Amino acid sequence: MTRRTPRPTAPRRLANDGGDSELARRLHFLETNLSAIPDFVYAFDRERRFAYANPAMLALFGLTADEMIGRSFADLDYPPDLANLLNGHIDRIFAEGVTVEDEVFYDTPSGHAAYFSYRWGPVRSEDGTIEHVIGVSRDTSERRAIEEALRTSEARLRAATELVGLGIYSWDPATGALDWDDRLRAMWGLPPDALVDNDVYEAGIHPDDLQRVRSAIAACVDPTGDGHYAIEYRVIGRDDGVTRHIATSGQTTFQNGRATGFVGAAIDMTERRMVEAAIRASEAQFRGFAAHSSNLIWIGDPVSNTIIYRSAAYERIWGIPCAEGATDLTEWIQDVHPEDRLQVEHALAAVKAGEVVQFEYRITRPADGALRWLRDTGFPIPDDAGAITRIGGIVEDLTREDVRQAYIVGARAEEVRKLAGLARGLGYRARTFASASALLDIAAVLAPGCVLVDLRKAKEDGLSVPRELKARSIALPTIILDAPNRPAVDAVAAMKAGAVDYVAVTDDDAFHIALGNAMMECHGTLRPATRAESAGARIARLTPREREVLVGLVDGGTNKVIAQKLGISPRTVELHRAQVMHRLDVRSLSELLQIALAAGITPAIAEDPGTR
Repeated sequence: MTRRTPRPTAPRRLANDGGDSELARRLHFLETNLSAIPDFVYAFDRERRFAYANPAMLALFGLTADEMIGRSFADLDYPPDLANLLNGHIDRIFAEGVTVEDEVFYDTPSGHAAYFSYRWGPVRSEDGTIEHVIGVSRDTSERRAIEEALRTSEARLRAATELVGLGIYSWDPATGALDWDDRLRAMWGLPPDALVDNDVYEAGIHPDDLQRVRSAIAACVDPTGDGHYAIEYRVIGRDDGVTRHIATSGQTTFQNGRATGFVGAAIDMTERRMVEAAIRASEAQFRGFAAHSSNLIWIGDPVSNTIIYRSAAYERIWGIPCAEGATDLTEWIQDVHPEDRLQVEHALAAVKAGEVVQFEYRITRPADGALRWLRDTGFPIPDDAGAITRIGGIVEDLTREDVRQAYIVGARAEEVRKLAGLARGLGYRARTFASASALLDIAAVLAPGCVLVDLRKAKEDGLSVPRELKARSIALPTIILDAPNRPAVDAVAAMKAGAVDYVAVTDDDAFHIALGNAMMECHGTLRPATRAESAGARIARLTPREREVLVGLVDGGTNKVIAQKLGISPRTVELHRAQVMHRLDVRSLSELLQIALAAGITPAIAEDPGTR
């Protein structure tokens, strides 16, 4: 059914049987006012028919007064449920004389669908009887949309404040009144129902921060400023005594040059500040350790391929200040000896892939061209999610200096100190040991040098030193020191035990000369380690994974077979294989196998199928 939309005409007047001119004038005045307001004004008679409609109501339906007056809800095609509801209101008002208020959704014939609130009441005659029901309706869709948006905004704000732990508050600069939520009260160590005023607020602020907070508040209410407030300070809880770090910000509103309101939010930063303090302490400890370590500690970024940290030892090893060192790894590797660059690149690639790798290489110092031999233990540094965001390493300088070592063993501390002083006077670096076992426990890792053993108070213990060094094939020549006038058999026993010389201890210069000559001769007997000895030592320094790869090669396995056995990729096996060959100073697989066999690593014996 199609409705026409004619131009609205003047609304029909309510009936006036008196014909009084004054009444007519008043009715005209009333209708003129009703026609001017935007609300929908109308009236019903006892038959539930429209008896009056103002222009706004007629325009809503797209009808003239003649087309609307005298028609019921059913005539105007109201939905049956809505028509029954409204008719019930009309009947109740005629019967009880009450006022009814409600809100409904209605799609008007003109196509305007909206929520309408309405208020209906009785119109009484002079004798008090109810002649009409008059109503006023208003389109509330915009208000409802605003209210819904406000509810949604408030819900989002609550969710956000709960998520990040924000405390919300407001302040009236004129009256000083404060309004805090429960979360902000908790930051001040207050219960949820605690009263809050300026005295409570200031009493919680740390005394050392109070003046700074007052200055910030004064600045934010100054009309010449922007009204913004942002500060962090400490709060001491009133009831719990806990010191908290509070960060807060807010905005002042102004009217006519006066601060009229303030709304702000605060967040407890205590845990974050504690974590930051712990990190700073940890970093200070690390930097303190790194600054005093003889080894170089470095950290790199595998994504940008740059070095982002070096410890102070870099200057000693490289011969240039840390600030002048290359930060790009591609540029840095130019300092590496050309023969070692490939294996260094392979080692760094393995570290970036998540492996812990130990590799040795030579560098040519930029400052003086000197050659240094280094051992680098590289390792990945993953983040909390396990991703490798940094790599690091500890570099040890293996370059042998021309320093003569003397290791002194004796039972009497005073005599040992005297011997150490004498050795230092002869140009040796002296190290003392209180017993034979103390020396023998670490003899295998000591730098080349000679051993002085004082037998005067512990003969059998002292003779065990050359005997054990010989048995363990440790190249540390031993000089035996003994009391004067000892029988020749003692000297023979010392030589049989493995000593290279036997010197009697006296208090005259002759002893100093004799000892100096013996030590010089002893130092001259030191020889470089043989290739087999060097290979054995290098095999001992292989990482567990590199040793597993070496065993796999000795067993005849290919990269693929070894990878399957160890649960790693063939590419990783290839990197480890290159490292092993470099450390053992070999150029071919046959050389590698010869060194491994000499060190006692033999192929596994294959199981005979017939014995199964």
